[in-house]
Amino acid sequence: MNATSIRTPWVNYCGDVPLKLEYSKRSLSGEVFATAARYPDYTAYEFLGSATTYRDAAKEIKRCARALVKLGIKPGEKVTVCMPNTPQAISMFYAINAIGAIANMVHPLSSEREIAFYINDSQSVAALTLDRFYGKFEAIRADAPTLKHLIITSIGDALSPIMKVGYTLTQGRKVKKVPKDADIVKWNAFMKTGDDESVALPPERPATDPAVVLYSGGTTGVTKGILLSNLNFNALGAQIVATNPMFSPGDKMLAIMPMFHGFGLGVSIHSMLVNGGQCILVPQFTPKTYAQLLAKHKPNFIAGVPTLFEALLRIDGLEKLDLSCLKGVFSGGDSLSAELKKRFDAFLVAHNASVEVREGYGTTECVTASCLTPYHMSREGSIGIPFPDTYYKIVKVGTTSEVEYGVEGEICLTGPTMMIEYVNQPEETANTLKLHSDGMTWVHTGDLGVMDGDGFIYFRQRIKRMIITSGYNVYPSQIENILEAHESVHLSCVIGIKDPYKIQKVKAFIVLKPGYSPSDEVKESILAYCRKNIAKYAMPYDIEFRDELPKTLVGKVAYRVLEEEEAVKAG
Repeated sequence: MNATSIRTPWVNYCGDVPLKLEYSKRSLSGEVFATAARYPDYTAYEFLGSATTYRDAAKEIKRCARALVKLGIKPGEKVTVCMPNTPQAISMFYAINAIGAIANMVHPLSSEREIAFYINDSQSVAALTLDRFYGKFEAIRADAPTLKHLIITSIGDALSPIMKVGYTLTQGRKVKKVPKDADIVKWNAFMKTGDDESVALPPERPATDPAVVLYSGGTTGVTKGILLSNLNFNALGAQIVATNPMFSPGDKMLAIMPMFHGFGLGVSIHSMLVNGGQCILVPQFTPKTYAQLLAKHKPNFIAGVPTLFEALLRIDGLEKLDLSCLKGVFSGGDSLSAELKKRFDAFLVAHNASVEVREGYGTTECVTASCLTPYHMSREGSIGIPFPDTYYKIVKVGTTSEVEYGVEGEICLTGPTMMIEYVNQPEETANTLKLHSDGMTWVHTGDLGVMDGDGFIYFRQRIKRMIITSGYNVYPSQIENILEAHESVHLSCVIGIKDPYKIQKVKAFIVLKPGYSPSDEVKESILAYCRKNIAKYAMPYDIEFRDELPKTLVGKVAYRVLEEEEAVKAG
């Protein structure tokens, strides 16, 4: 890496944060085991009232790893984890790593079609999911020939006996029972096989070896598996603590961002577990229960998307909420408007916090955040300055030529968290990871931005067509492809509509084929089809039938015209 020729004007604004760090040569699991040796009696994670020490967390990971070996999982094979934030997901994620396999992280609310794609694209040989999602996996097993083992767990498996009874009588009753003759491995039976301590684990993999696959649309909107190394995650863990010098082992992070998302897995979980922090695992929440969690747990750090902070501002009855415990509040996943930042900062002050929201920016191609507002200062509208050992530059769109300060162009970045590749996508990898004249490989983000003369970065907009709803990326072309496979749909266009809670919500415009007329029955048929093929968060909230869609001069659907029409309607 020839970093000497790169402009780094932000070095004058780093405060006490070092420009360079030393990074672990261990694997992900090896780093967690090392933390457990340093802080065995500290709490690693808390889940629905039950705390687990680092000593016990490490034991469970090793037990799970032995069970995977007994199941026949080999180094280099992929295992899908399709789970919310639970102790089982933590144990499985690090156990997969401990045997040299690769964790394929999948959103539990994915549609059957998407799950089949994730399993087949990764060629996963095993998967772990909750009992409530069993039906989706069973529905696609015939189309996923590599999937030999399906491990099923429930929320109750992670609870104390008393808590389990309570869960079974309330939420557990709503979960459809898995058939007794189902071809599955139950979690408790699976883990019991790991009690055999004579089972040897494979040698620890080098830091640069692949460890995790996360999914993103990349710069084109086509779903891609992003292959990330042990080093990528461990480097992030070091950078997060370096950019937060107020962090101390034992500090608590409210882990509501999900494990299948780089933000949740990288920041809220792994960065805590390799530094002696405590994760408060939250499998699901609403803004109201989130406020209750803040009051109950008094976390030192919280991370979320702007929609979450906006929702908190709309909850009544929080006058007595004391947030003096907070050392850091991080916003990512979407742009934080200057107005929302001012309002939430005022909310923090009113509730005894001594910190402001710090906005960050990142891409899954670099795990998650790689740029963050400094802890000691901020600039309105800026997403901050790069992490240690991470470099940003702005280039003229479609080139590798750097532009001057203050000139808009494509945001490019490089550093120790940069991905290995897109799985099975060499052409897309080459389009995103580009060698520049400085001899370094850079991630081309597909986002437009500006760097000022002091090195502060300002996000402007996306080059790619994309909707962000509640922090999740939705690619209109993907939804349109699915819609147009329905028997009644001739043509479709999907846009994002402004929403006070989600920031944007998904709306579909549809032209029906000859022989079909707009009706509630046709609409319901299309929506039912969507529910089987589109993730819950990406579902259109409404379908509007049109006789025709507006077109550009070259005959493409003019989606911007529809966006403008909806903006006028909204006033």
